[in-house]
Amino acid sequence: LALLEMEDNQVTLDNLEKGTDNPAFSSMGEERIYEECDGPCSESKEERRGEGRGKLSSYCRKALQPASKAKRFCKAHAKVLKRVILGLLAVAYMCYFIAACWLNFQRALALVVMTAVAVFFICWSFFKKYCGANVLLFLSPVWKCFQKSWPWLKWLLWMAILGGLITWLVLDTSRNPEQLISLSGFCLLVLFLFACSKHHGAVSWRAVFWGLGLEFLFGLFVLRTTPGVQAFQWLGDQIQFFLGYTKAGSSFVFGNTLIEEVFAFQTLPIVVFFSCVMSILYYLGVMQWLIVKISWLLQVSMGTTATETLSVAGNIFVGQTEAPLLIRPYLADMTHSEIHAVMTGGFSTIAGSVMGAYISFGIDAASLIAASVMAAPCALAMSKLIYPEVEESKFKGKASVRLSSGEEQNILEAASNGAAASVGLVANIAANLIAFLAVLEFINAALRWFGEMVDIEGLSFQVICSYVLMPVAFLMGADWADSPLVAELLGIKIFLNEFVAYQQLATYKKNRLSGLEEWDGSRKQWISERAESIATFALCGFANLSSIGIMLGGLASMVPQRKGDFASIVLRALLTGICVSMLNACLAGLLHVPTEVDNCVTFLSTANFSSTSYTMYTCCKQLFASSVLENGTLSFTGAWASLADSALCLKQCCGHYNHTSCAG
Repeated sequence: LALLEMEDNQVTLDNLEKGTDNPAFSSMGEERIYEECDGPCSESKEERRGEGRGKLSSYCRKALQPASKAKRFCKAHAKVLKRVILGLLAVAYMCYFIAACWLNFQRALALVVMTAVAVFFICWSFFKKYCGANVLLFLSPVWKCFQKSWPWLKWLLWMAILGGLITWLVLDTSRNPEQLISLSGFCLLVLFLFACSKHHGAVSWRAVFWGLGLEFLFGLFVLRTTPGVQAFQWLGDQIQFFLGYTKAGSSFVFGNTLIEEVFAFQTLPIVVFFSCVMSILYYLGVMQWLIVKISWLLQVSMGTTATETLSVAGNIFVGQTEAPLLIRPYLADMTHSEIHAVMTGGFSTIAGSVMGAYISFGIDAASLIAASVMAAPCALAMSKLIYPEVEESKFKGKASVRLSSGEEQNILEAASNGAAASVGLVANIAANLIAFLAVLEFINAALRWFGEMVDIEGLSFQVICSYVLMPVAFLMGADWADSPLVAELLGIKIFLNEFVAYQQLATYKKNRLSGLEEWDGSRKQWISERAESIATFALCGFANLSSIGIMLGGLASMVPQRKGDFASIVLRALLTGICVSMLNACLAGLLHVPTEVDNCVTFLSTANFSSTSYTMYTCCKQLFASSVLENGTLSFTGAWASLADSALCLKQCCGHYNHTSCAG
């Protein structure tokens, strides 16, 4: 048929002569061609294209076949490959560790300690996983025997602990009787909280005594034992070095001049950096691991529920509104006592981000870390003392609760979110400082005006606090001369905020370390090292009036239906949080060991008197005390009598400090 049509449409000379067009180039011819090609022609094109695609896909499959085989192999042997990679990494780290210890063991000491801790926990996890059940089965007869004898054994244990504590206190306080003042202050605060208890007969004394005992043991380890002092001093130094890296970012953004001269650009960027690091640690699961371990210790020893214990343990590292996020799904079902414990934990501690700012002021980092950790068991104990559990908790039988984790997809997003989240905190700190310092200045101006009406000069908010809270400061262990200044700091912390109080404490510390005179007329320029330690612990907490709104706002946003419960509990929790910080301060006063200068004779005989320091001030005072002026003749007693340059040292000291010996 196609051939016949082609014959009918042949182009001949006759057709050309007659002017007939070639049908192939006519419009009708085009339509016919398109109609014809809609069938077999189009199908053949599609077939050719399909064949081309098929060949391409077959080539791709052949090219990707090794990769798909490798993928299937990796899936099939994932566990083996994981072990091989971990083994290679372990071997590489072991080589690095041996090389570091071989080259300089003293330099690698920190690496040794961190490696030992990591190995211990890894071995413990393996032991618990593969041998835990067998060990428990083996020890079950011993445990049953222990449970039978526990009713009388616990009294024997308590008597032994009490006897040892009394013996230690007698021996320790005999050398420093002023420690007894801190001990009496500690006992009075506990009795005060018991008097304020909501249900006196329902107090869980197990939680109270275990909490105070853990606080005491940790304070004893940190403040009295050589390993504890060295470990926390090293940790504080490392944190200070770590925070120093903030300067790289802030100097690039603001310039060196601003970060050296302006407070906001010097301190507040540290909050951003610390918040970023904390967010990364949360993403990696480090913070959750630490919080779970600490909460397990508190829960097992004190008998508290998992939810309240987790929140209080979280407060060691994060703020009063971030820690409840760890237990957000459980807040709606928690009892009033558990809510009180959550609030008390928030008021009793400070966040890690603002801790970095306080360290940048010059506050001792080891004391801040110790105060935050010691506050956790004490907050739980005092919370159960002032608001005992009288309801049936839904979480009493739960061994643990599920910790919520972040929603970040990778470590870069976690770092970015942490830095972005700190912007609100930085703005809040800056706004509060501007507002509170301005309000404080206004209050002082008003008080001065009212005082001048009745011939009272220099009346101020600080002066009022120094008189009202002076007995409290003295009971915590501060010297009577230092008590007004410590009381002033307490008043600023409670009625304004701890940020302003730590700034003032840093000024006192700077004046002492620079070797200024203790008294400038009737005004004291600094407080003793013991009073500094007590104040550092007493100020370490968010328990101030402005935090009430922050606490209520944070919890109410999570569980709006319990806003009334939160409002009815918050004032009692604030009082408990204030007392927890004071109890920590009492313990710091009880355990404080004064720093002594090794040899003042050697120090002053080799000292450069162009500048002053606290050591120079102490040695000069010692030299003044040993000097005797009789009938115009100057003589020295003690070790200074054998020093030929004693008179020259006295002259140099008189150039910086005033004393009656200088008149001669």
